[in-house]
Amino acid sequence: MTGTARAAEEGLRERKKRQTRQHISDIATGLFLERGFEAVTIAEIAEAAEVSVNTVYNYFPAKEDLFFDRQEEKVQHLSRVIEAREVGESAARAVLRDLRGSLEEGTSDGLRPEFRRFMRVIRESAALTARVTVIHELICHEVDATLRRETGAGPDDPLPRLVASQLSWVASVVHSSVIRLIAAGRDPEDVAREVLGRLDLVEAMLGELTLNYAVKNTP
Repeated sequence: MTGTARAAEEGLRERKKRQTRQHISDIATGLFLERGFEAVTIAEIAEAAEVSVNTVYNYFPAKEDLFFDRQEEKVQHLSRVIEAREVGESAARAVLRDLRGSLEEGTSDGLRPEFRRFMRVIRESAALTARVTVIHELICHEVDATLRRETGAGPDDPLPRLVASQLSWVASVVHSSVIRLIAAGRDPEDVAREVLGRLDLVEAMLGELTLNYAVKNTP
């Protein structure tokens, strides 16, 4: 087999794996939204997706992974925003800009109509609620690691972790505020405007050290 043919075969295999993973995730999400997280078993998901139980576990080691199938994307988001910040922009300013953009453009998760159903399922499940806490901690850990790479801070320097804690907290405030107001039946546009005002207050609470930390000096 030539190198080109081998690469094509590997590309096809990876595409099929992605499609299978997405198919299983879609089936599981539909069942969770219909019946609740706790009521659905892995065996039922496998049967509905027409795959084996082992195949499900090969793609999703834990049942919670099926619900939070975009967990890695969420965990990495703030770090990617920081890495892509503009020259002259600090890590905090980049995160604040990203959060404002998601509210102004209506792309924040909680502003999407279908997200209410997801939150209902999460609130009814202790396992999913616990996973949310884990995700928040993972976000903070990733931001900490990114800030250390970006600034060259040593392992004993406390600043990256402290700044990471504040930035992940800011993102959490925005996310939880949107979800709480939407759950109360508020109009998404009104919610976005109100949370933008809260974000201004949160920014005012951040110290200059945080706001000016990790300014990007070169492209």
